[in-house]
Amino acid sequence: MSLETGSQPARPTIAAGNAEVRETFPFDDTRDLDDARRGFLGTAEDPLIRDSSGAVVWDLDAYGFLAQDCPDTANPSLWRQSRLCVEHGLFEVVEGLYQVRGFDLSNMTVVEGSRGILVIDPLLSAETAAAALSLYRSHRGDRPVTGVLYTHSHADHFGGVRGVVTDAELAAGIPVLAPRGFLAHAVSENVYAGTAMARRAGYMYGAALAKGPRGQIGAGLGPTTSTGALGMVPPTHDITETGQSETVDGIRMVFQLTPGTEAPAELNIHFPDHAALCMAENATHNLHNLLTLRGAEVRDPHAWADYLTEAIDLFAEGSDIAFASHHWPVVGRDRVVEFLTEQRDLYAYLHDQTLRMINAGMTPLEIAERIEMPPGLERAWHTHGYYGSVSHNTKAVYQKYLGWFDGNPAHLWEHPPVEAAERYVEFMGGADEVVRRARESFEEGDFRWVAQVVNHVVFARPDHEAARALQADALEQLGYGCENGPWRNFYLMGAHELRHGPIGTPTVTASPDVLRALDLDQLFAALAIRVDGPKCWDADITIRWNVDGGESHTQRLRNGVMVHIRGTGPAAGEPDAEVTLEEQDLRKVLLGTTTTDDLVAQSRARTTGNPKRITELFSYLANPNPDFTIVTP
Repeated sequence: MSLETGSQPARPTIAAGNAEVRETFPFDDTRDLDDARRGFLGTAEDPLIRDSSGAVVWDLDAYGFLAQDCPDTANPSLWRQSRLCVEHGLFEVVEGLYQVRGFDLSNMTVVEGSRGILVIDPLLSAETAAAALSLYRSHRGDRPVTGVLYTHSHADHFGGVRGVVTDAELAAGIPVLAPRGFLAHAVSENVYAGTAMARRAGYMYGAALAKGPRGQIGAGLGPTTSTGALGMVPPTHDITETGQSETVDGIRMVFQLTPGTEAPAELNIHFPDHAALCMAENATHNLHNLLTLRGAEVRDPHAWADYLTEAIDLFAEGSDIAFASHHWPVVGRDRVVEFLTEQRDLYAYLHDQTLRMINAGMTPLEIAERIEMPPGLERAWHTHGYYGSVSHNTKAVYQKYLGWFDGNPAHLWEHPPVEAAERYVEFMGGADEVVRRARESFEEGDFRWVAQVVNHVVFARPDHEAARALQADALEQLGYGCENGPWRNFYLMGAHELRHGPIGTPTVTASPDVLRALDLDQLFAALAIRVDGPKCWDADITIRWNVDGGESHTQRLRNGVMVHIRGTGPAAGEPDAEVTLEEQDLRKVLLGTTTTDDLVAQSRARTTGNPKRITELFSYLANPNPDFTIVTP
């Protein structure tokens, strides 16, 4: 049994709210549970999946407590969703098409071909993917992997690829399929803003939180993220247009490209010989994110809805079952159409109504408070905000069209958090007075206000223990009441940071495999992001890298900006130092695993000019902090 992170029981206000949820929705409807268990063939004998050092990266039994009745410390709707998401094992979707579910945040799909198997979306970690493949083979035989397919560019759909294919198998020509633009988006998302995204993902998924009724109970989209080795094998074959057909090992597939929906590069797949439709992550059993809380580019709900309409038109008549890269399948042609139609209406409604309210002059906070979902959609379990929420999705639509500014000039040049907090606390009579009055609000059950106002004390007086304790208690209560899994995890992670300090970042997305997948343009861009601008305002350095058998690349640092120029044209200028080397060695220099001095000493590089300027250039790079604080200054 997981230890409980929560220090307090649910307060009466939260308990009453959760009790109302039990009375509002049809918890006696078991169709989702029947679908989630349908086709079950078995699960792993050992519930612990370990890495090479013996550390546990996934525990299949960690969520056993969800078999109990929902306590007051959890929203019953989220508890129900989490219970469905932890049904783990190998499941037959249709004959010849299988899914391993509950072994990671996402599902791994296996389609049997003439000689072997096509693996679709090999989870987040190599260890969980290898365990999933082993489970499949224990029931269906030791079939070789004859193809890999990534449905989209998020790490939980490609990160475990090293657990299902070897370098030797790849060298032998196993095809790796992905939608157009996959590689650029996959590597840029995990490198450019990867440090901040990974840090926030630690809050969003709560992987480091203890599992239990007062702790982490799921992330809505799945249980949580595994903590094993994340890898990357670049695609060998791009899907470039809707309607494109491909056959891999006798498996016929027809594709629909859906860029700008759940991911910048994504596709749906129809299997005509199986009458089955894979909806990737475009139609799952929850409202998805239009702007994920870990941070990403804003997604387009209008396009998302249009692609769902197109999927119905293209594939519904030939689909007796729909499945996705998360959750469980929908069975029956009529139910598939109903499911996709309601999902379509969900995103279209959020888009259109948010714009209507924007054009009535409402701000993001006002829209999030006032928007109401249609009863017909609210009655469907799969439209609930277990992962995305109506509240933060409407703000995402606002951001897509109008950006961060709500039009009120009072918000145009506000003080940053610490400076504002100091002024608020002084205005409100000092830290002790704010905490005293906030305790009264806490006893009244106004936890939302407590979190908002005591946050000022925490940022103005971070050593005020009473404020930190009260803020932690308020965040914890807010977490207990959340139907949204990431919201619960954010609140509980915040409470943990206030009580014990930062946990850290459980999963590093910028893994060696991902970094190796960067092309040279992306590598130079990744370095430019790390330049400490003020430190090198007066520096003016030009370094030219001549790749043996390839083209030249010039780095110019001036005005605190590092620019990458291909070739030796006028923009490149005259270099202070020039280095000639192999591309693989240039990549190592840019990644920081070797230096030009080391390469010269090994006779693997030649330099002219002043090599000290190269050292100076790299001295201006700052290392990101993967453990920065979030709820404290």
